[in-house]
Amino acid sequence: MDFEQNNNQSESMEPSATGGAGQIPGAAVSGPTIEPARKGSGWRIFWGIILAMSIMANIALVALLLMVISVGAVFATGQRDIFTEEVIQAGPRGNKIVIIKVQGIIDGFQAKNVYRQLKRARQDKRVKGLIIRVNSPGGTISGSDRIYNEIRKYRNEAGKPVVAFMQGVAASGGYYTSVACDKIVAEQTTITGSIGVIFGHFVLQQLLEDKLGIQPVIITSGPRKGWPSMFKPFEEEQRQYVQDRLINPAFDRFVEVVADGRPSLTLSDVKDLADGGIYGAREAKNKELIDDVGYLDKAIERVKSLAKIEKAQVVEYRRPFSLAGFLTLRSKNILKFDRATLYELSTPQLLYLWTGY
Repeated sequence: MDFEQNNNQSESMEPSATGGAGQIPGAAVSGPTIEPARKGSGWRIFWGIILAMSIMANIALVALLLMVISVGAVFATGQRDIFTEEVIQAGPRGNKIVIIKVQGIIDGFQAKNVYRQLKRARQDKRVKGLIIRVNSPGGTISGSDRIYNEIRKYRNEAGKPVVAFMQGVAASGGYYTSVACDKIVAEQTTITGSIGVIFGHFVLQQLLEDKLGIQPVIITSGPRKGWPSMFKPFEEEQRQYVQDRLINPAFDRFVEVVADGRPSLTLSDVKDLADGGIYGAREAKNKELIDDVGYLDKAIERVKSLAKIEKAQVVEYRRPFSLAGFLTLRSKNILKFDRATLYELSTPQLLYLWTGY
C-alpha cells in the first residue's frame, strides 16, 4: 500500500502535457505559434512569371514585325524624299521658314539632295521662304549649275523669297549656287569669291614608259579625239584647245550667272572681280558680291522682310537614319577598282572649285 501511494504521489508531481508544473487551468500559454503553410502560393508565383514572360515575348514580336516592315519600306523607297524637320527657332507653324544645306564638295549626289528638299518645300503650303545654308568650296560644274537652276526654278514657280546664308567657305561653286538667291548674307569669317574655273589633268607617260616599261597604244579617228590624254605629253596646242573649248565657255557662264544674280554689277564689273581670287565677307560686301554681313538671325530677318511676315517657325530639313542609306554610304566608301573607276581617275576634271579648302 505504501508503494502505490508513493507512485501516485510521484505521478502527480510530473509536469502535465499541456503546461508546466503548477499551471493554472484557463491561463494563456505564451510561446511561438506555427501557422500552417498556404496551399497554392508557389503556383501563383510560377504562373505570374509565365504571364510576364509571355507579355514580354509578344512585345518583342510586335517590335520585330514593325522593324521588318520598316526595313522593307526603306529598301523599297530608300526614303529618298522623306525628311524630318528640326525646329531651329520657335514660331507659328502657319508661317514656316525652311533651311536647306549645301555642304561640302558639290557633285551630282548633292544636287539631287537639294532638288528633293526643294520639292518638299514646294509641297508644303505653310512655307513662306527658304534659307540656303552654304558651306562649300564648290565642286563639279554640272552639280553647281543644277543647284543654281533648281533654286531659280523654285523662286519663279513658288514666288517665295530665298536667302543664301554663307558659313565658313562659300567659294567658286559655293558662290555660284548662292547667286541664285534673292539676297546673300555671310558670316564675318566667311571666305567667298573664287569666281573662275580650274582644270586638272595627270600625265603618266614618263612614269609608264621610263619606270614601268609600259607602252600605251591609242588609236583615234582624228588628231583631237584623245585630247587631252594622260598617256601623251600635254603640248601647247592641246593647252589652247582646252582653254578655248572647255575653260572659256565655263568661265563665261559663271560670269553671266553672277551678273544676272547681282543686278548692281555689270558683266564688266564681274570680269574685273573674276580673277579666281577669294574675298573675306567685308570685302565681298564692299564689292557688292553679297548684301549683308551677319549671322543666321539676320538671314531669318531678311526672309521675313521679303515674305512680309512678322513671326515664323524656322526649321531645317534632316534626312532620318535608314538602313538602306547607311549601306549605300558604306558601299561608296569601299574602294572599287573597275573600268568606271579607271575612267574617272584618267578623265580631266573641269571644276568650279577653290582648291585652298
